[in-house]
Amino acid sequence: MFISYLKIGFFGFGGGYAMLSLIQNEVVVRNGWLTNTEFADIVAISQMTPGPIAINSATYIGYTVTGSDWGAVLATFAVCLPALTIMMLITRFYLKLHNNEYVTAAMAGMQPMMIGMILAAALILLTPETFIDWKSWAIFGSCFLASVFKANPILLIFLSGIAGYLIYY
Repeated sequence: MFISYLKIGFFGFGGGYAMLSLIQNEVVVRNGWLTNTEFADIVAISQMTPGPIAINSATYIGYTVTGSDWGAVLATFAVCLPALTIMMLITRFYLKLHNNEYVTAAMAGMQPMMIGMILAAALILLTPETFIDWKSWAIFGSCFLASVFKANPILLIFLSGIAGYLIYY
C-alpha cells in the first residue's frame, strides 16, 4: 500500500481530477482494494470534505485495507512524501540562489501573474449565490479593509466566520 500511494504521489500531476485514473488503477484494478462503486463513493466524499482527493482517498483506503488508524497514517504519509521531498529540495536550491539576479528577476516577474490569478479566483467567487445581501458585502468589505491594514488573515477568517454565523443562523 505504501508503494502504491508513493507512486500516486510521485506521478499524479495536475491535481485531483487528473490523478483519478491513476488512483483508480492502483486501488481498484491493480490491487482490488475497492470496487468501482466504492471508488466512486470515496471520490464523492472527497468532494464534500476539505482536502485533496488523493489525500482523502489515501486516508480512507489506508484505514479500510488495514482496519487500523496506522494504515490511514501510512497511506496518507506515502502520498504526501513526494511533494514534501520535492519542496524541500526546491527550497534548498532556492535558498542558495535567491540572491542571484536572474532568480530575483524571475520571481519579480511572477508577482503580477500571481496577483492576477488570485484576483481571477476572487472574481469567480463574486456571484449572487455567495453575496446574497448587503450584510455579506459588509463582511467582505470589512475583511478587505482590515487586510489592507495588514490584519492577521487567520483572525479575519475566524472573525468573519463568527460574524456570518451570528448574522445568518
